[in-house]
Amino acid sequence: MNILLVGSGGREHALAWKIAQSPLVTRLVAAPGNPGIEKLCELRAIKADDADGLTALAREIKADLVVVGPEVALAAGLADRLASAGIPCFGPTAKAAQLEVSKAFSKAFLERHEIPTAGYGVYDTVKGAKAALDVFKPPYVIKADGLAAGKGVAISPDRPDAEAEIERMLGGRFGAAGARVVIEEFMDGEEGSLFALCDGQRALLFGGAQDHKRAFDGDLGPNTGGMGAYSPAPVFTPDLVQQADDLIVQPTIRKMAEEGAPYRGVLYAGLMATDEGPKVVEFNARFGDPECQVLMMRMAGDIVPYLLGCARGDVSGLASPAFKPQTVICVVMAAKGYPDSPLEGSIIRGADQDFGPHVQVFHAGTKRREDGLLAASGGRVLNVCAEGDDITQARERAYDAIRKIDWPGGFNRSDIGWRALDRG
Repeated sequence: MNILLVGSGGREHALAWKIAQSPLVTRLVAAPGNPGIEKLCELRAIKADDADGLTALAREIKADLVVVGPEVALAAGLADRLASAGIPCFGPTAKAAQLEVSKAFSKAFLERHEIPTAGYGVYDTVKGAKAALDVFKPPYVIKADGLAAGKGVAISPDRPDAEAEIERMLGGRFGAAGARVVIEEFMDGEEGSLFALCDGQRALLFGGAQDHKRAFDGDLGPNTGGMGAYSPAPVFTPDLVQQADDLIVQPTIRKMAEEGAPYRGVLYAGLMATDEGPKVVEFNARFGDPECQVLMMRMAGDIVPYLLGCARGDVSGLASPAFKPQTVICVVMAAKGYPDSPLEGSIIRGADQDFGPHVQVFHAGTKRREDGLLAASGGRVLNVCAEGDDITQARERAYDAIRKIDWPGGFNRSDIGWRALDRG
């Protein structure tokens, strides 16, 4: 098979690493890719939101499958373009991707079909949003409606802070993504991410993970796209997973098809484990980042038949994906100043060394300079992932690898996996 992989982050590096292991693959091309992905396959300098350029590239390489990593490609309608060209795509159409692209759409969908989630309201004026705070209790959950790279959520402890967040979001902090805000009831519980591979009619569960959204240790600081993750997540007990599948995942896939937007690809269900059972925090229309990294390392067997089955609209002949019993952890190394103003261009040494069979370093925001040195080119820059017999061993291996990387311009949390450790 010839496969085109779209994207340039740590998620895409992990996907490339896993796809490249498949005996079914003849040629793997990534666009635009990164220096880590370049060691695994060909790169083409086409941006992830260039749907026409990517479709032309898929035709050029006679792609049997296109695997979409980032949400921007889905929002740009890449899956729709590829469908018109007769090329199978792992990733939903623009209409189906509205589950992530618009939080207002997602909340209305959940409410319409009585899928458990928090109460909410949608507002497009500062005055209206501030007045709506009368209906909610602190802490206040305020979200930009559109795509904001994982940073469009604020949990405000009091009303003055909530009003300031409303002013910032509706005042243009996230551009068009913040033209509307969603205000939600705060849900008590522990949050995790559950994944499912979907063919438009059916869904196969694809493991769970737990990430860390805050920038600094102790879950302090601003929300980020994710500073680390681990899998399996103890919060996902077999009973909770069964409830989530029955009450959330399967109804979502069924109702999307009934509404004329069959969902193909991976569904990321951000869930809150509450006293009343699992409830939807948000949906994403792609693998999480950094959750994808730990899932790819834990998956046993070949991922390509699952990607292709989803893209072709039939996973009925596939067994449920199998995962190794080991725990895998991912620690994100970010550029100083992330998420607000990350420092770009700082030199990274030691990231490409051999860390042993239990560690993988995925590139997330790097570039190769003309002199051959590796440099930071984004906010989240490296994903240091390690497997172990338990969370303690996996953590030790990951942080030992981090100590061997020479990057004064970066930082990372030192407490990834703390919830799992607290459970003993």
